[in-house]
Amino acid sequence: MSLVTPPEHPFAVFVRILGKGKRGARDLTRDEAREAMGMLLDGKVEDTQLGAFLMLLRHKEESAEELAGFTEAVRERLHAPAIAVDIDWPTYAGKKRHLPWYLLAAKCLAQNGIRILMHGGGAHTAGRMYTEQQLDLLGIAHCEDWTAAAAALNSTNLAFMPLGAWMPGLQRMIDQRNILGLRSPIHSLARILNPLGARCGLQSIFHPGYQANHREASRLLGDTAIVIKGEGGEIEVNPDGVAHLYGTSDGEAWDEDWPALSPQRHVKPAQLDPQHLLAVWQGAEDAYGELAVVATMALALRGLGQSREPAFIQARQYWAQRNPSN
Repeated sequence: MSLVTPPEHPFAVFVRILGKGKRGARDLTRDEAREAMGMLLDGKVEDTQLGAFLMLLRHKEESAEELAGFTEAVRERLHAPAIAVDIDWPTYAGKKRHLPWYLLAAKCLAQNGIRILMHGGGAHTAGRMYTEQQLDLLGIAHCEDWTAAAAALNSTNLAFMPLGAWMPGLQRMIDQRNILGLRSPIHSLARILNPLGARCGLQSIFHPGYQANHREASRLLGDTAIVIKGEGGEIEVNPDGVAHLYGTSDGEAWDEDWPALSPQRHVKPAQLDPQHLLAVWQGAEDAYGELAVVATMALALRGLGQSREPAFIQARQYWAQRNPSN
């Protein structure tokens, strides 16, 4: 038994801010969030503090100011070269009801000169189909460093880079999901990061109420972004329903509703066969999939400055003129 009171751990103050009961707890300020995330990324916290911090945030729900501060801490520690990117495309959810049609949208956009960086955090939930699992099938480069990513972008305009390759501290936090039993705020944070400063960051947030929060975080950071409730949590417009776009550019927020593209809902496939993605790319028909691909391409074009109707016209032209052998 020690008779000397030990000093408080420097990170304890952030756990206390979040966990001091219903009346005492509060959100972190943007500066506090930046400092806290910096300590996490620099390995200056105990594992118990990491778990407590993530779950307290998860229970409270992260604020826009917290997300902005966390992002600033991550960006301060990035060592990425200057690589021109048009679209930042985070892909962290995985699909379980429909195939990942967004991958065909990204391929088709890339064929038309739009440079896209995709990034993800691995297969963390059973029963879902993840981007990483389909890269070889669709000929999308899996890059483990920025040099490889730059080369892929220069040759094909499309690259995927796992989160663990450029911010391993965040990947470690995501990997706590199956230890803690809940997704952590890092799943949300990863969608905002835009590590190469792309002209537009696309984000998909499935849970209601989070979309406006993410848009505000991107606005605070001065980014151009569009946030949607994408199908299955991925950046994919569901053609069977109204899509609400939460946008921000030049420090201003904007909203836009896109009507459903089909008069009635399509039947969900009995099983998901990745080979069907390749077949549709090569010319097979799929009413739902092709609508999802075109709408998702239009979303990206909207993020790059086109209005809705010209974006859809351009997207349909891209799809009709795609090179199925590439």
